[in-house]
Amino acid sequence: MENMIVFFEGLQSWHKLVWIFICLSAALGIEMIRPLFKGGYTSWAHTRTNLVFLATLIIINAIFGLLTLGLFTWIDATGWGLLNQVEWSLWVELLVTVMAFDLISQYLAHFTVHRVKPLWRIHLVHHSDTRVDATTGTRLHPFDFITRESFAVLAVFIMGAPLAFYLFYRILTIAFTYFNHSNIRLPLAVDKAISWVIISPNTHKFHHHFEEPWTDRNFGNIFSIWDRIFGTFEYGDVDKIVYGLDVTDDRKSDDLAYQMMLPIKNNGRTKINH
Repeated sequence: MENMIVFFEGLQSWHKLVWIFICLSAALGIEMIRPLFKGGYTSWAHTRTNLVFLATLIIINAIFGLLTLGLFTWIDATGWGLLNQVEWSLWVELLVTVMAFDLISQYLAHFTVHRVKPLWRIHLVHHSDTRVDATTGTRLHPFDFITRESFAVLAVFIMGAPLAFYLFYRILTIAFTYFNHSNIRLPLAVDKAISWVIISPNTHKFHHHFEEPWTDRNFGNIFSIWDRIFGTFEYGDVDKIVYGLDVTDDRKSDDLAYQMMLPIKNNGRTKINH
């Protein structure tokens, strides 16, 4: 365990970039073999738009990384946070940290951007994708990602987590983000079985349905337990899913300029096209 701590403490930005490439490539490769939905999911226009958003996220993540280094130093010096109030084994502390981070920086952050109207307008960009695949996982408006990163910093502050735990969680959540957004058709029995513990590909696809109530279900990223506890879990017939939103123009799903300006030009309520 100590060796793992040392390994993650030494992670560099380029290591995370390599990991993003590996996870995204693996997900896209499997999509080609066993897609959930067929038809146009590998178009260059779609991929290009989502990769531009990914590039902005990488830049923002690097900035937040630099800004939060002081927080980790302060936590280490003061003994602040819940983890510093207990004496558990490192494995237990790591598991509790990952679950707490998933609750705060993923479930609660995601729930918030759906419930707070100004944030929902920003989050429209993610849901306006009409061809959901692995690249959709990091299709977030820059302001949307800043909101999520703020929740991640809050999670670190509450838990008093060391840098190694935080980086381990980031590596894990990257893999799950691409996994549960990927256009993959797992055997139904397998998908249902794993959805009792984690957010499976089918589980998250309902969240990308174009209208309520499915749009406001399945907010988790790693663990499905939070959706089950708070009554936001949904599992139905994936063949009934229609991607996109009933408040955005489907024809401009891959229009980068339109998507960047969507939070300003769309109030999240007016039905445009569907």
